[in-house]
Amino acid sequence: MKQTQMLLLPLMLVVLSILAGKTDDPMTQESSTPPAGNTAATNPGNSNLSNRLRIGVGTHTFTATLLDNPSVTAFKARLPLTIVMKELNGNEKFVDLPTSLPISVSNPGTIQAGDLMLYGSSTLVLFYETFQTSYRYTRLGQIDNPTSLQRALGAGNVTVSFELL
Repeated sequence: MKQTQMLLLPLMLVVLSILAGKTDDPMTQESSTPPAGNTAATNPGNSNLSNRLRIGVGTHTFTATLLDNPSVTAFKARLPLTIVMKELNGNEKFVDLPTSLPISVSNPGTIQAGDLMLYGSSTLVLFYETFQTSYRYTRLGQIDNPTSLQRALGAGNVTVSFELL
């Protein structure tokens, strides 16, 4: 009996350690395996070197330039990320992130098409129209050429992917 217990204990520990590493959280799973070419994948510990972002919407791909601030650093740590963004006001797509990011809010006065911002501490917003605003946001970055962004995002909810270049 003791020999059987001695053999089963290490086997149970191995099974438990394997199960402990698994998760059902799709955002964790998405971020756990960076794509080829991602700075984090080729150079662990230096995942914040790139300030270039690839944004995928259906068959459209956009590049963006990210700012250098604590909010962006925290955002980049969550990449790659594929999310469903909701339509709001006919000028933006948004998603509530599961965790907060650091903020440094200001009123931009004018929102530009292609602005990527944070509303509050956990709402990621991608604007596809230029307009005046009285709201306060934390700037994350800007799409380099937002010419076809509105057409790509469409009128309803849309799946958008974000990854570092």
